[in-house]
Amino acid sequence: MLLFVGLGNPTPDSENNRHNVGFKIIDSINKKFGLSKQKPKFKGLLTTGNVGDKKIYAIKPLTFMNNSGICIRELIEYFKIDAEDVTVFHDDLDVEFGKIKAKFGGSSAGHNGIASIDKFIGKDYSRVRIGIGKPKDNMEVSDFVLQNFDEDEMAGLEKITNNITESISILIDKKLDLFSSTVNNKK
Repeated sequence: MLLFVGLGNPTPDSENNRHNVGFKIIDSINKKFGLSKQKPKFKGLLTTGNVGDKKIYAIKPLTFMNNSGICIRELIEYFKIDAEDVTVFHDDLDVEFGKIKAKFGGSSAGHNGIASIDKFIGKDYSRVRIGIGKPKDNMEVSDFVLQNFDEDEMAGLEKITNNITESISILIDKKLDLFSSTVNNKK
């Protein structure tokens, strides 16, 4: 069993925020692989199904970004999922827009959603860091991540989302470096 977590904020006006890119990835995985209808469980929207021969749980926490760990801990305790079998999809300012970096463990690098998960389940899980670039014109980071993607970025986001879902079997096999290079090098 694997757990995919997409980070974001649950308010309707947050849907296209840069901070909500994790939710968009989970929605895309749900659609591509025909996972179950979203059900409100474990303080999140949970879907289940199979990708290849692997049982997948996918969740979008409804606890707001800063408390994402509460939802994840309840779910992994209930289903007896090891932290090593958790993959979190989240926005990252330090990764160029349109690129990803997948890694196992590490620091939160100031990301409040990751810090919350670290607090509740430790650091031994995989992360897929989705690049949103850095703010321009001295914009505050908090304003930048809560701002909607612009039209050009939405097109780029669609491309990277497709590349992630098309390469998901590599991620499921936990080949994180190969997953990153495959997603980043797709046309």
